[in-house]
Order: sequence, then structure tokens, then C-alpha cells
Amino acid sequence: MAHFGVVAPAFPSHFAALSALGLELVARGHRVTFLHQPDAAAFVRDARLGFHAVGAGTHPAGSLAAALRRAADPGNPVGLRRVIADMARATDMLCRELPAAIEALRIDALIGDQMEAAAGIVAEAMALPFVSVACALPVNREPGIPLPVMPFAYGTSDRALRMVEGSTRVYDWLMAPHRRVIETQAARYGLPARARLDECLSLLAQISQTVEAFDFPRRELPGHFHHVGPLRAASALDYPGAVMPAVDNGRQFVFASLGTLQGHRFALFRRIARACRELDVQLLVAHCGGLVPKQEQALRRDGATWVCAFAPQQAVLARADAVVSHAGLNTALDAIAAGTPILALPIAFDQPGVAARIRHAGVGMTASPRFAGTGTLARQLAGLLDEPVFAQRAAALAADVTQAGGTVRAATIVEQALGIGLRPAGAVRHG
Repeated sequence: MAHFGVVAPAFPSHFAALSALGLELVARGHRVTFLHQPDAAAFVRDARLGFHAVGAGTHPAGSLAAALRRAADPGNPVGLRRVIADMARATDMLCRELPAAIEALRIDALIGDQMEAAAGIVAEAMALPFVSVACALPVNREPGIPLPVMPFAYGTSDRALRMVEGSTRVYDWLMAPHRRVIETQAARYGLPARARLDECLSLLAQISQTVEAFDFPRRELPGHFHHVGPLRAASALDYPGAVMPAVDNGRQFVFASLGTLQGHRFALFRRIARACRELDVQLLVAHCGGLVPKQEQALRRDGATWVCAFAPQQAVLARADAVVSHAGLNTALDAIAAGTPILALPIAFDQPGVAARIRHAGVGMTASPRFAGTGTLARQLAGLLDEPVFAQRAAALAADVTQAGGTVRAATIVEQALGIGLRPAGAVRHG
């Protein structure tokens, strides 16, 4: 069977989704190894998956934490440029270090996150087959579709199209440090010129965690693009000590999570807790280790019923009447799969784009994480809890997620793209 190398940005959520895909491939007899800087080994949490460290010279052990802090809270344009510089340095390192590691490990094919250009550049340079996976919103571009990082609604008016065009130019200008790395490394390997993430994608297969009904209307996706829905595996996602609370079925129940990188936002959690106290609803806060015990106690005083580091997210969402989220794609998709309405508070990365799609699909509301006060959050939560239309739309979209095929279909697509495996790509294995 095949030995797959996995190349992705060193973010927990990206590694989690690709770990689920990797575990399905391992179950089919393949070998899967993640490749990145030494600290990223902490994100590979299942012994059935391998990890090979590269780039210790430029990205030594202990250096990732600072980069993650910058990514979680860029703060201003200067901070944003630092995050982009980190991204550029990681791509440069991977482009230089991966070939030797791939040869030493005798890797047969790559699975590359769309957000890491090095996967496509190195695979093409080594004539290695590879598949692209969109763990975040797809980076595939087409006229009139706002980029994933943009908060704009979809529209076809002249004004809407001008906003997309103008914002795209600004984004490309900001990404200049990363563009230069892509251009330099492509030229170094003698590849055709390229400059952007979307120009480094697989020509064999592209897999997305989204479903078509959740995205804006797309007309120019390639024929080898596949919406498969969330990539999930319980063994890759469960955290030790994550326990479902004893929820009172006689009262409404809200779940609040800001993801693995934003769980330190104590002031925002306090506003959420106070809003839930105003509404007299049960609230579970999961801060992913971002808060200290004193802050947990303060949240309980402010109105949170339970406060913990990690919760069994899928089980909690299946019971919750609404979720307050940073609009991370993983949480949004899990909420949709559970038919749970979302109050989105987008903070960074593609979260503004996810929030815009939540509004577009009618499965939730959005608010500013900086400016929405307790009263605003309470009013919006009341709307989600009291107006059945949000839950109805979420339930309808949940059916699309269930039928998309998820991790099993994604693994079949990978096998088929590389000429291994016999299952048809549209098949979904049950049981």
C-alpha cells in the first residue's frame, strides 16, 4: 500500500482534520506521516500516525508557540504583517527541507493542505502525485466570490463586484512576502511561474470540508473538486477529561467555544456569560486551555453554568440549542451537522468568510467580537433560541453534510486519484 506524507500549516485545527483523513487511510492499510517543524509533533495525537520533524535549524523546538500567539492576535496591520512573514518563512523552510525527508522516508504521495503552498511546489518538483485538501474555506478563486478572509456577503451588483475586486487587490498586496517565497521556490525548482496559494493546488483531486450548500454560488470549480463535508475521527478529536455536563432538559442550553487559538479571550467569554444569565439559559464554556482557574471562577459568577478546557464538541452540539463560536470552520461544520444555530463572532483567518456564509445559509447570526456588548449578544441569542427558522435551516443543511461522505469518501477520492483502491468516489461506507 502507499506511504502518504501530510503537509499542512502548523495549526491544531488543520492537523485535526487531516489526522481524521490519515486515520481512515491507515485503516485501509496505508502509512501516513506528517512533516513539519519539531513543535508540530504535539498536534499528531494518535500513535497510528507518524511524524517527521524538518527545519529544526530555522524553526527550532520551542519557536512555534510565539508564532501561534501572533496568529491568534495580530492586533494591527504591523501584527498582521508579522503573521504573513511567519507563513512565508514556514513555506520557505518546507520547500527546502521536504525533498530530502520525502526521499529518506520513501513517501509515495503527498496530501497537502490548501493553505500550505510548499506541498504543491515540492510535489510537482519531485514528480510526486498529490491531493489538495481545504481544511479552511477553499482558496480557489473565481470572479465575484469574496476571498475566504473577507466578511462580505455574496452579491452580483456592480458595488458588490467592485468590493470583491478591490479587497482582492489589497489582500494580494499584503501577501507580498508569501508571494515572493512562492515565486522564488517555483523558479528554484524550474517550475512554471506561480505566485498564489490557488496556483499551487492539485490537478488530480481537491477535497473540501465544506458542502456546496454552505458556500457562495460557485461556477468555476474544477471537475476534480469534491465537497465531502467535515473530516472527523473520534479518536483524533477527543481530549482526555472531556465530559458531557448533566444538562437540565427543562432549560435551554448554549455552548460557547472560541477554538484552540482564541480560548484566552476572557473578556469576550464574560460578555457571553452575562448575556446567557440575562436569558436564564444554561451555558457551557470550553476555553481549550486558554484560561486560568481564577478566570473560570469569574465566568461562573458571571453566568456560566459549566466552564472547562475541553468538551466533547459533537456530543455537546447535538444537545445544544445554540452555539456561540469564533466562526472557525470546524466548529461551524460540526454545529451544522448537529442542526444547531450559530452566533458567529469572527476574529481572524477565514472566520469572517465563514461568518458571511453562516448568514448566507441562514443558519445563524453574526456580531462583532470587539464591539458587541452583553445586550447585543443577549438579543441575538434570544433570536436564535426563539425563532425556529434558524434551527430549521440548520437541520436542512445538516442533511447535506450527512450525505456528503466525510472522511470515508475523502479517503476513497485520495485512493482513486492515485490509482489505488477499488471503491467508487461517490460511495459512502456505513457502519
